[in-house]
Amino acid sequence: MAQVTLSPHTQESYVTRDYPSVQELEVIAERAHSAQTLWAEVPLDDRIKIAEKFVEEFQKLSDEVATTLTAQMGRPIKQSPGEVRGTVERAKYMISIARSSLADVELKDTDKPGFRRFIKRVPLGVVLVIAPWNYPYLTSINSVLPAILSGNSVILKPSPQTPVTGELLQKAFIAAGLPENLLQVVHLSPELAEALIKNPLVKFVSFTGSVATGHLVAKEATLADGFKGVALELGGKDAAYVREDADLDYTAAELVDGAFFNSGQSCCAIERIYVHQSKYDDFVDKFVDIAKTYKLGDPTKEDVNLGPVITVGSADKIRKQVQDAVKAGAKPLLSEQLFPAAKE
Repeated sequence: MAQVTLSPHTQESYVTRDYPSVQELEVIAERAHSAQTLWAEVPLDDRIKIAEKFVEEFQKLSDEVATTLTAQMGRPIKQSPGEVRGTVERAKYMISIARSSLADVELKDTDKPGFRRFIKRVPLGVVLVIAPWNYPYLTSINSVLPAILSGNSVILKPSPQTPVTGELLQKAFIAAGLPENLLQVVHLSPELAEALIKNPLVKFVSFTGSVATGHLVAKEATLADGFKGVALELGGKDAAYVREDADLDYTAAELVDGAFFNSGQSCCAIERIYVHQSKYDDFVDKFVDIAKTYKLGDPTKEDVNLGPVITVGSADKIRKQVQDAVKAGAKPLLSEQLFPAAKE
C-alpha cells in the first residue's frame, strides 16, 4: 500500500510513498534498537559535534526545504524560508544546553557520610516521533534532536501531507555523520503507526497534532506492554486581548498576522480577540483594512502572502463555520470578492 500527497493549491499528486509491511516495520524497530545500544556509548561531546554539523548541512538544503515545503502544504514561498531559520535557531539552542541538561544532578545537600547520591540521566532507547504537517521542521526538531543528543535512536513518522520533510532532515543528519539507522524515516498508515507505538522496542512516543489523535496515541501507548513514555503537544484555542492603552496600528497588524499566517493553521494561531470597548470600532476598522491587503493565490508566487488551507475538506469546514456564525448573528466584514482565488 502507499500514500499519495496532493499539493493543496493544485490538487495534483506531488509524491507517492510506499508503506512498509508489518514484518519490515519490525525490522526497522530492531535496527533502531541495535544502533541505539552503540550510540549510547558515544561520548556526549561527539554527539554534539554531529549535531552542530547537522545544522550546517541543513542550512545547505534551505532552498530545497522551502520549495518542497510550499509544494506539500501550501505556505507562500516567501514565508517558507522562515521555518528553516526557526529550525536552525532551535537546534542551536538545544545544542547549547545539551551538556547542562544531560549532566548528573548532584544531591550533596542530602548525602550521608560515606555516600554520594545523584540522579543520572540515561538514554531511553528507541524514540518514535510523529510529526504534523503545519510546521513539520520546527515540530520535528523539537523531539528528534534532543533524543539523538541524549543517546537515543529515532524513528520519525512525518505527516502524509509533508513526507519529504522527514527525508530532508534525515539527509542532513546523514551528511553530518550520524551513524546508520539512528534516524529512520517511515511512512505509515494509521494501523501501522498503532503497531509501531505498541512495539516493545519503542520506549517513548512524541506526538504533535490534533487532540483527537493525541488521545489515541496516549491510549495505545498506555495499553502497550511495559511503561512507555508519551509526550503530547496538541491543538490550542488561543485568544488575544486588546487593552485600552494599546497602539492600534501595531496591534491590528500583529493580530491579523497571528490569525492569518500559515492560513491560520497553527496550534498557536489567534482564534478569538477581546477588545476593550473604547477601542473596539477603531480596532475592527484597522483589522479589516489590513486583511483586505492580503493576497490569496498560488503560494509559489512571490507576491502571494496567503496560501490555501491544507485540503478541500478543511476549506469546506471553514466555509460552514462562517455560514453558521453569520446565521447566528455575526456580521461578515470581508467580501469574498476580494479573494477570487478562493474557489468552491
